[in-house]
Amino acid sequence: MSTMTPHTTIDTARRSTPPRPRPRPAPAASRPPERAVPPGPPVLADENYITVGGHPPHVHDFHQFLYVPLGRITVSALGRDHELTASVALWLPAGVVHSARFAPDAVVVSESFDAGLFELPYTEPTPVNVTDAQRALLLGRMRSSTAEPDDPKAFAALSAAHPDSLPLPQPVSPAALAVARGLARDPSDGRTATQWAAELYTSSTSLRRAFRAETGMAFSEWRTRLRLNHALYLLGQGQLVGLVAAQVGFVSTNGFILAFRRYFGRTPGSYVQQHADRML
Repeated sequence: MSTMTPHTTIDTARRSTPPRPRPRPAPAASRPPERAVPPGPPVLADENYITVGGHPPHVHDFHQFLYVPLGRITVSALGRDHELTASVALWLPAGVVHSARFAPDAVVVSESFDAGLFELPYTEPTPVNVTDAQRALLLGRMRSSTAEPDDPKAFAALSAAHPDSLPLPQPVSPAALAVARGLARDPSDGRTATQWAAELYTSSTSLRRAFRAETGMAFSEWRTRLRLNHALYLLGQGQLVGLVAAQVGFVSTNGFILAFRRYFGRTPGSYVQQHADRML
């Protein structure tokens, strides 16, 4: 069993192989004292390349799945920052330059897959929502002393997320988590934060603050993302746009179309057509 300690990176897919030599990062011109990851040119790095505060800019020749069961990390790649938590992981395709900053309590689980053997459905760093089954798989492999590297079943399970899903961090406090689970069961539930709070014997202010602090977004924003993620699956099943809008809780079809276009850059009808073209 692996011991989880602060700043721990656990590569469950390659622990049974001898560690590769660690490359040394190129020296940075300057290092501001408050920045954990120094600037500098990227280097080709293996899964063991790490510093106390994170990873300096580097690149892998394998696909990497990063998961954080405890704490938070921020991965920077292609001009964007991705915050990873216990509910949002990140796929990093081979060849993408990236760096990372770790929170003091962060525990990072890394699964790496040979780019020559596995075809990743993403070409850019892609956040994915971690399901309960995926979490169980990752933690089980982390604890196992016999986890095989480049396991096809693990790759299939970890790459099975809907490719267009919006990142949706899960709250952790009891009341907010109860709301999140209730909405996951029924995205069309139209109760307001005030109504949810009354049923859970808490204040609406506390509930809203919990969503903001624990997910990084307001309750209304979180609920909209959940509804749109659910809509992707319904549209993929061939259901009509108006019916999908009602099933996921939008008051009007027009409101659903506007929200869908805002988040996905296209209308639901256009998305359905593009999805069908991809399946050919």
